[in-house]
Amino acid sequence: MTKTKLQVDPSHLVPAALTPPISKSDAQRAMVLAHLTGAWPLPVLQEEPEQFLPADVRVIRRGIETLRLPPGPVRDINCADGGAPFRILVTQAAVTPGAHVRLTGTPRLGERPHGALFDSLREALGPSGLVLTEGNPWPVEIRAPTTTGEPVFRVPGAQSSQYASSLLLGCAALYLRERRPWRVEIIGPLTSAGYLELTVSWLRRFGFTVQESEGRLEVTDYRAPERTPAMPGDWSSLGYLLLIAWHTGGSVERADLSSAHPDQALVRLVERAGLTTVAGPDNTLRMTGKARDGLVASGKECPDLLPTLAALACVLPRPSTLTDVGVLRLKESDRLEGIRTLVDAFGGTTQLEGETLTIHPPTSHPSHFSMDSKEDHRLAMVAATLSVVSGVPLTLTGPECVEKSFPGFWRQLERAGVRLTS
Repeated sequence: MTKTKLQVDPSHLVPAALTPPISKSDAQRAMVLAHLTGAWPLPVLQEEPEQFLPADVRVIRRGIETLRLPPGPVRDINCADGGAPFRILVTQAAVTPGAHVRLTGTPRLGERPHGALFDSLREALGPSGLVLTEGNPWPVEIRAPTTTGEPVFRVPGAQSSQYASSLLLGCAALYLRERRPWRVEIIGPLTSAGYLELTVSWLRRFGFTVQESEGRLEVTDYRAPERTPAMPGDWSSLGYLLLIAWHTGGSVERADLSSAHPDQALVRLVERAGLTTVAGPDNTLRMTGKARDGLVASGKECPDLLPTLAALACVLPRPSTLTDVGVLRLKESDRLEGIRTLVDAFGGTTQLEGETLTIHPPTSHPSHFSMDSKEDHRLAMVAATLSVVSGVPLTLTGPECVEKSFPGFWRQLERAGVRLTS
């Protein structure tokens, strides 16, 4: 596919109220639970214009609609490059009696690690008749069993918390089907624990009781809630917009400070650099202050936020430190190298020692910089964010990939006065 180029000119900025999309991380979990509990379809799927729904949300919706069809011939689900949708749908297919599906995706998605999830499903459901076969890497074909055995999934936690989240949503499905507790046992340390906490939060909002102990989560009961929970804005997307609003004097909407999303950590992490967030009415938020120091953040807490923080680090007066960055290599692209490429393109330098990346901002800003998104939505948006907060024009290759999580991103930049030309 031929990539397009976009010229980003931040020389005519104006204050504006910027709006993120709904949170794809929240929506993915909520859609599965709505499907399981009879609340399908979620109102937000009908209220939000199709073109503004993140691509990963559309993938989950299509997958659930496929699983809701009566048992019959093998059915195809294309997961594109969505890691979380693929992993969630794999488990939901495996716990849907009579399901026979064939999942496919991009080459990059096929390269990402999924084996621990497959092994966990085979261990728990294989003796009951689960058939899960892998292509090279596609397709992944699943025939679900009609019975189950011991009610436990065991999975390593070090590679991705998405495995445990996917299995815990599977436990919810199996509890409703069998009315007996099902649990996930996590082996070893857990990375990106905040995303698993987000899954637990959504289970509870939908009426499930989740018992937690060290390395173990168990779904033990269900009571239907009085109403379907509301959908927050996407804190990953809010990160870009909040930095842009800081520079332009604007604000952001849909900023639910009670959200359990890990990327809400931005509000706390920027304080070290001298920045403060101020909440307004109706979930609006502003960022104020003058940068006076660098940042410190960990990939264990908020891996998807690290590229955004790296962009901010390029305009701070002192070096910033990102720890536990190895997890970034396993995303839609090698985001660790993507961050280093961005910093280098902007004239800064990076130093990688083990799992710790130090970012040294440039002593002076360049007159222009260029970046290739590598078809990674987050790298495209952080490059544009850096352009805005620095005032330096950008040539971006592959801007269309933002559709994955933030289809309206470029429209929001134009609202802030950014001039875009292809």
